Amino acid sequence: MSDLSVESVLIVDDHPLFRKGLAQLLQTVEGFRLVGEATGGAEGIEMARALQPDLVLLDLNMRDLNGLEALRQLRLLRPEPRVVMITVSDQGEDVVAALRGGVDGYLLKDMEPEAMLEALVAVAAGRVVIPPQLNHLLAAALRSEARPQSLDAAGLTEQEQRILEKIAAGLSNKMIGRELEIAEGTVKVHVKHILRKLDLRSRVEAAVWAVEHLRV
Repeated sequence: MSDLSVESVLIVDDHPLFRKGLAQLLQTVEGFRLVGEATGGAEGIEMARALQPDLVLLDLNMRDLNGLEALRQLRLLRPEPRVVMITVSDQGEDVVAALRGGVDGYLLKDMEPEAMLEALVAVAAGRVVIPPQLNHLLAAALRSEARPQSLDAAGLTEQEQRILEKIAAGLSNKMIGRELEIAEGTVKVHVKHILRKLDLRSRVEAAVWAVEHLRV
């Protein structure tokens, strides 16, 4: 973890004990620099605007402004921070709503500290992270909606299939571009086409679809 580039981090959580514990955990990794702690969603938005952190660790259920609304506002910021939802909720509707809102990770507060750090490092490296035990919730939600059930039905090109496999492996657009030797902007265009053809709203949904249908 020592080769992680320095990431400025903002914690947004209205539970003081967990917030302080998470702050202490981040101090054990050289690559993370805590720049602020917000006690609620509204304060978190204001601090994010002022501090422009690379990474926001966001609680889902907060008294003043819930995490989903805070996420929506964070996605409007420029530069746009990466956002990880850290919550006690393993309810399918919460997982799906957060992922469709564009989170870069959805982690549970009862994770082991080492696993939590590994996940945050992965997000900092450009990956999208969701605990394996929650994948079935998202998969079930996708199966309940009408969408292509095979590659043939989806009509993906060979290049789109290669990119979809990389998405399923958790790679960011930049990392996919490096591996396939194409521009990051080209990858973004392909991803948009993939989501449209599969009738999906996020790359995490695409990753789950790929795992179920491509055997990746």
